[in-house]
Amino acid sequence: MDNETDDTPKSREDIARWLRDRVIDEVECLVPDMTGMMRGKIIPREEFIRNLESGLRLPETILLQAVTGDTVEDTEVASETDQDIRTLPDVSTVRIVPWYEEPTAQVICDAVFNDGTPVDFAPRSVLKRVLKLYADRGLKPIVAPELEFYLVEKSVDPDMPLTTPVGISGRKESGRQAYGIEAANEFDPVVEEIYAYCEDSRIEIGTMAHEAGPAQIEMNFNHGDPLELADQVFLFKRAVRKAALKHDMYATFMAMPHENEPGSAMHVHQSVVRSDNDGSNIFVDDTGADTPTLFHYISGLQRHVPAAMPLFCPNVNSFRRIRLESDAPINVHWGRDNRTCGLRVPDSPPQSRRVENRVPGVDANPYLAFAATLACGLIGLEEKVDPDPVVSIDAHTLPFGLPLHHHDAVEMLGASTALRETLGSRFVDAFIEVKRLEWQLYNRVISRWEREYLLLNV
Repeated sequence: MDNETDDTPKSREDIARWLRDRVIDEVECLVPDMTGMMRGKIIPREEFIRNLESGLRLPETILLQAVTGDTVEDTEVASETDQDIRTLPDVSTVRIVPWYEEPTAQVICDAVFNDGTPVDFAPRSVLKRVLKLYADRGLKPIVAPELEFYLVEKSVDPDMPLTTPVGISGRKESGRQAYGIEAANEFDPVVEEIYAYCEDSRIEIGTMAHEAGPAQIEMNFNHGDPLELADQVFLFKRAVRKAALKHDMYATFMAMPHENEPGSAMHVHQSVVRSDNDGSNIFVDDTGADTPTLFHYISGLQRHVPAAMPLFCPNVNSFRRIRLESDAPINVHWGRDNRTCGLRVPDSPPQSRRVENRVPGVDANPYLAFAATLACGLIGLEEKVDPDPVVSIDAHTLPFGLPLHHHDAVEMLGASTALRETLGSRFVDAFIEVKRLEWQLYNRVISRWEREYLLLNV
């Protein structure tokens, strides 16, 4: 990591000096919306500094936009007048934007109402809410996400299937090369660009590997604070896309970009430590043995992940990954070092005892995916119910335990009293409004499959 890590601004005075010392021209003020897309404004440095206290004003409905850019019109959550909200920069998140020639900074903002209270349906606010629930109990969650994505050839025709890009050998990858070193080397120039962008913008990548699909890459983040990691993932996706474009290809975080290839996941490793000076892992006791708390946490995931599915698999495309012929989980059974289960307890030393949620797709909003998985675990700590027995066989041979369709998942989320209480009922309503709008827009589209098989046969 570069030495800017130690120079991260801690106050509004710090950020003003930080920007001026680096002769920054413009600042991108970023707000994550429901889909995880970046909304906000780009303003000159001095204008940004003048607005540090008051924040920038944006319409409330920017948080209620579908992935298409359409906005929920008959919302019961936002005000009828589409009032302004304010975006207050979190000064600790300021980073250089490494791909611009002119010195430019980016900063992630919190959304607040005019009275200063957090916008309760803003994704960053939702994650903060869940983290406070842990803090109120003297606990602190730790997460470590793993992101998979594909590199693909540029394509301007959305009706055409995506294709694998040419690597440095001049050939397209054939077959499946999971953990293949030479297969990964094919895209060294792009990967090196990604690492450079990440280092310049304080995104801490741990390891990288080639995944099972052609030109499919996995990058793993170091474990840490959930909010900081969500911020990093939020910025990482854009950095990866920019690096790929620089090498004349696309990077996609679709959950299922190819018809007959593996999907892309965002596995989330999670543990919980005590907030006091002890900082010990609540999943193990003094002897290193599993505690009842670990099993209660797993039970919370088992009992509530199905209802939280829209937060882990938020798009219609997401559910193409959750299928029998895929490596993705189809249920919420748990196993020890069993990658066929939706919930996995990896083999690890006691201080690293954790649960891996393998359900989320890489297309999930990181703030909401982290909030949801931590919420399910927290509910489990409160319920104190034992999980189903550990599974030591292929969990794909067991029945489906997850919603099969986007619409069904949204209805389950809306009916979950426990998730409403933990994540916030207004947030759940707002999220459902956006997902129902996206479903309506998707349902208007006539697919290639329909034209192929229905045009002349029915």
